[in-house]
Amino acid sequence: MSPDQLKKIIYGISGAYKGLRLYPAAHPAIKKQAENLMQDFQVLFREKKQLKIGLLEGTLFFEKHLFVANEPAVEEITALLTERELEGFEFQSGLTADEIQLFFQLLSEKHLAGQGLVQAIATRRVRHIRLIADREEEDEEEIQAPRKIYQRALQVVSQIFSDVRLGKIPSSKEAHSVVNSMVQSTLADPHALMALSMLKDYDNYTFTHSVNVSVIALAVGQACGLPEDKLRTLGLGALLHDIGKLIIDKEIINKPGRLTTEEYEEIKKHPASGTEIAGEMEDIPGEVLDIVLGHHLRYDRSGYPVDARGKIISILSDMTTIADTYDAMTTLRSYQRPMTPRVAVETLRKLSGSALHPELLEKLITSLGPYPVGSLVRLDSNEIGVVARVGNLGRDVVELKIIFSSSGEKLDEPIPVELVGSESERIVAEVDPFVKGIEVTDYFE
Repeated sequence: MSPDQLKKIIYGISGAYKGLRLYPAAHPAIKKQAENLMQDFQVLFREKKQLKIGLLEGTLFFEKHLFVANEPAVEEITALLTERELEGFEFQSGLTADEIQLFFQLLSEKHLAGQGLVQAIATRRVRHIRLIADREEEDEEEIQAPRKIYQRALQVVSQIFSDVRLGKIPSSKEAHSVVNSMVQSTLADPHALMALSMLKDYDNYTFTHSVNVSVIALAVGQACGLPEDKLRTLGLGALLHDIGKLIIDKEIINKPGRLTTEEYEEIKKHPASGTEIAGEMEDIPGEVLDIVLGHHLRYDRSGYPVDARGKIISILSDMTTIADTYDAMTTLRSYQRPMTPRVAVETLRKLSGSALHPELLEKLITSLGPYPVGSLVRLDSNEIGVVARVGNLGRDVVELKIIFSSSGEKLDEPIPVELVGSESERIVAEVDPFVKGIEVTDYFE
């Protein structure tokens, strides 16, 4: 393959990417560029089935050819790869114009970078284009593991909160990226991250609560059929919902007993303070600010802040309120023993129509099933297991991991069991993991 053939594709990619500043990805002009690029790729695929464009010590290469000339197209793609935290693109034989056009569409989403962009490409089923992230040395399945996404979210929240405490305006870049990963995980398996929301780090409650509320809010949004872009907004708003608490006296936030009237009035300032902080961050949608401001307004708008009661607030805020309430109920506090998932759901129902949006809540409860993921349950055989998944892949199935035998002995290794259809009636009761001394999250990959 000649340098001119390679350069033609470099210029084609650069031209299409620049075109996204003028036209939406679905515009006929972008479509035409995608078709032309596909034809150029087809010529090269006759010689090689995989073609890689990337950076080598800051220099752009296409296969074995280095582009060292100071040319606009070369600089454009070099900047693109650097900005999006990518080492390169790999194009494979079988590539279609539709995949190229979708590829450009994802590149136009400025908040996507690194592994978030890699996962977006994979989830959208762009089968013949692979992105290589800067830190990609690991197996792709491991990168996308829910627990790894969860831990990364904790790190992102920790950094944002640290910046706020230092008086800095936090960057939103990593928050957008990790929320995108959380959305992709939720769409691929709605229950995987939800199970991890049972993780409770009591020494770092503010961090884990923020991540858990984001995870649970995404479960609410997914149950309500939100499109992907709205899920990203919901997840980001939920991740930042309590950011205003960072400027409240820590002694009030961490007080183990009942708050005084004066202390509670200080707590009630955090939605407005949080809205101001989030509003200073870059690339924060208005609905995210609605979530931060309105997550304590309650469905009947009898909550706080009082001066926000008359405002039109995004329904995403009501979804976050449900998530916030569920996580609070299932968390051990100095004044409260954690509720089991099933008890928490029944308690949520009692708040339907007053504190919580009834239609949204019912959709979440339906999606969770009678025994939500993370529940510890007893079977009619007296075996005890953790609910790992519910309705996986659209099937009427409950997946368990049995951890106690019928004789009450704790098993060395959990035994996976599927209860299909009416077999789920074998579950006779919920067991309190607190009583059994079980951390249910230990049984999720």
